[in-house]
Amino acid sequence: MNQYVPINYLNHLAYCPRRFWYMFVCGELAINAPMLEGSLQHKRADTPGKETDDNGRTVNRRIWVWNDDLNIAGFADFVEENGNGDIIPVEYKHGRRAQWDNDQIQLCAQALCLEKMLGRPITTGEIFYRKTRRRLTIPFDQTLRTATQEAITAAHTIMANNTIPAAIAERKKCKHCSIQPICLPDELGKLHKGVAHA
Repeated sequence: MNQYVPINYLNHLAYCPRRFWYMFVCGELAINAPMLEGSLQHKRADTPGKETDDNGRTVNRRIWVWNDDLNIAGFADFVEENGNGDIIPVEYKHGRRAQWDNDQIQLCAQALCLEKMLGRPITTGEIFYRKTRRRLTIPFDQTLRTATQEAITAAHTIMANNTIPAAIAERKKCKHCSIQPICLPDELGKLHKGVAHA
């Protein structure tokens, strides 16, 4: 039986498979300022509870979700139900929207769990970015669903192969990565280049 992959680690994998390796497989965690700030700002989302907001939506906080077919599980920050009965997972992020799709993949994985648990389709979700104070609506179209399924498959493959992934080519991702001092992609690249020329 495959090990379950925590949904939040799919975010790390979609950003960089090597980051996923160090954080999930090896259990490495290096706290930097953005991570600490995000943890402190995430306190409300991490407090379980249920309430009705001013718009008549039922808001459930910190809901455990899972999908036994995909072997994924984790917490959804918020799961809202509006007056039409639509279920909307909402992911809370402390920064601003980036150019990569790792946040959307994490949110879509929550939707795949809710669909399996509730036996009904989940068509959209939302990501709240604290820095810009905006909620971004994310449609769960086939492109995003496919990318999410591929991330899940990649996570299980990495764990099964038990081999560290190569450093990514997009080095600008490394600049703000808390694992960079552990991963050392540029230093390892220079080392391999030196060995190849020796």
